[in-house]
Amino acid sequence: MTEAATHFGWFWWTAIAVSFACGSTPFGVMIARSRGVDIRKEGSGNPGATNVGRVLGRRFGIACFLLDALKGATPVLLAGWLSGVIGRDAGEIAPAAAWGWMSVAVAAILGHCFSPFLGFRGGKGVATGFGSVLAMWPTLTIPAIAAFLVWAVILGLTRFMSLASMIGAIVLPATVLAVALGTGEGAIRGSIPFLVVTGLIAAFVVFRHRGNISRLRKGRETTIGGHQDSTPSS
Repeated sequence: MTEAATHFGWFWWTAIAVSFACGSTPFGVMIARSRGVDIRKEGSGNPGATNVGRVLGRRFGIACFLLDALKGATPVLLAGWLSGVIGRDAGEIAPAAAWGWMSVAVAAILGHCFSPFLGFRGGKGVATGFGSVLAMWPTLTIPAIAAFLVWAVILGLTRFMSLASMIGAIVLPATVLAVALGTGEGAIRGSIPFLVVTGLIAAFVVFRHRGNISRLRKGRETTIGGHQDSTPSS
């Protein structure tokens, strides 16, 4: 681990700024524009992968998801490599480095959700968040994969992208906690920054889906196939 990474100084602030800039890249808007479409005026108006897929087709939605995940993963991987924290277990990472690395991940998510290129508007941060935590090898890689698998199962069962995304986000900190509890006291202490921040990320993802929650309760949420839920609201 490099000396600069062991305290929250210039290295981490620079990495955070770079990560926010990466996250701000509006791939959804760029993909849609290449097809002559302003994605902000079509469908839900959201520039994320779900709306891109609904408006332009599945392959464009998948491309948007992968690019949004990549813009989250890239700065996290780079910061982890330069700082020397990548490949270390949570208990082996200095607290300042753990908080710094997690801050880099959060910056990418915030860049996506509040892109200066889109008037500080953006998507809901699911794909970018997935990419950013998946890149935190090995501390968050397994929890990220677990969250993705749960997301895929819920999506397959319900066809509601919003519901799958929220449940997947909640599974992330729950898995971080489960892994820490099963590893030992040192791992629990070292996992605190990762647990706290993944919990905040999950809460943020749910908050960004508050409109979807309202539509789910009213039976008006649209599935990935483009159909509204026909279940009466309770």
